[in-house]
Amino acid sequence: MFKKIVIANRGEIALRVLRACKELKIKTVALHSVIDRKSKHVLLADESICIGPSKASESYFNIPSIISAAEVTNADAIHPGYGFLSENADFAEKVEKSGFVFIGPSSKIIKKIGNKISAIGIMKKIGMPCLSDFSYRLDENFQNNKKIAERIGYPIVIKPSLGGGGLAINVVQDENELQKKILLTKKESKILFQNDEVYMEKFLNNPRHIEVQVISDGKGNVICLSERDCSIQRRNQKIIEEAPVKNIKESLLRKVRKLCVQVCIELNYCGVGTFEFLYKNESMYFIEVNTRIQVEHTITEMITNFDLVKAQIKIAFGLPLDLKQEDIHIFGHSIECRINAEDSINFSPSSGKITKLHVPGGLGIRWESHIYTGYHISHHYDSMIAKLISYGESREIALLRMKNALSELIIEGVRTNINFHKKILNSDSFNYETSS
Repeated sequence: MFKKIVIANRGEIALRVLRACKELKIKTVALHSVIDRKSKHVLLADESICIGPSKASESYFNIPSIISAAEVTNADAIHPGYGFLSENADFAEKVEKSGFVFIGPSSKIIKKIGNKISAIGIMKKIGMPCLSDFSYRLDENFQNNKKIAERIGYPIVIKPSLGGGGLAINVVQDENELQKKILLTKKESKILFQNDEVYMEKFLNNPRHIEVQVISDGKGNVICLSERDCSIQRRNQKIIEEAPVKNIKESLLRKVRKLCVQVCIELNYCGVGTFEFLYKNESMYFIEVNTRIQVEHTITEMITNFDLVKAQIKIAFGLPLDLKQEDIHIFGHSIECRINAEDSINFSPSSGKITKLHVPGGLGIRWESHIYTGYHISHHYDSMIAKLISYGESREIALLRMKNALSELIIEGVRTNINFHKKILNSDSFNYETSS
């Protein structure tokens, strides 16, 4: 097993990786920006190294500093977590060429399916249903773009081929705004993801967002760990997730799972991966693959009793999966609420010092967070500061436990979206199993 792993991330996912490493008896190196020097994973790691100023572009995106940290600490591998450089093929390639193990798929695989245009092309070849047959790079030729849009049929959506998080996505209602939205998306994508490649596909109004969690060892062994429903979003970003998926025909889910497994085998995929789909009118349409651990991996762990992060590390070391598909059993239901430092009404971010923190507990409650009383929430990073997870033998019990946990949760010093979660969870539409 690895002797030492560099954790090239921050926040709750850095702490989650650190805990997995401790269980595997692996030494850890916590990388951090100046402002994160008192973050929980930094305080708990065996070693820590400051890799730059508070600004993410100068620290957590600083590839030379990250690799240098691995070199000076004699680490074996680098875990990228999620976000930042986790799906950056150039970073993965530099890690590999520097003699370290990138804990994730190979740079070649990330290049193939981390790019959404390339991924859609691969999925079409194996028969995966997609939203459009015209998913390729858009140039500045208005006539060509106009023809593609007309063949797809308005409304359409313009998306960046790289990146994620629901960012730089623009809906086009008619021809009059087509070119303007293409140029806007290219500009936003260049700023956010350092790449202006964009494509278009059919826009579905109010679909469900369904994802399939897989893990593959690159040796022909692939396990599908059920599906998650991530339909509750704000600003195209997930905010509440639950598993397993309800009210979708098992025959359709089984078909999609089979195709996901087929992709992993054909590509010799190695690591965890998430295939994302939009569901509407009893059909599922592929939209992208995430080649990293997901924020919402927790709810899959709760219903399968399978540690995804530990398995991810073992596979990166070269160990085969020690379980088969028939060994995976789904028990109960799990819900995750992303706790963000933001206003519950207009979602404007909030920063400052946490003056009081009370974390809920009880049977079936899990808390994933790096925050503590006295911790300073910075404006430099994503607003998510914690994840609250509930589990129960049924959806109804998981929901009741989540409502109770939210009522117990106290975070003072910054604004949070706790009240927003309460409003959603108390709505009739979310309580569809118990509402009359």
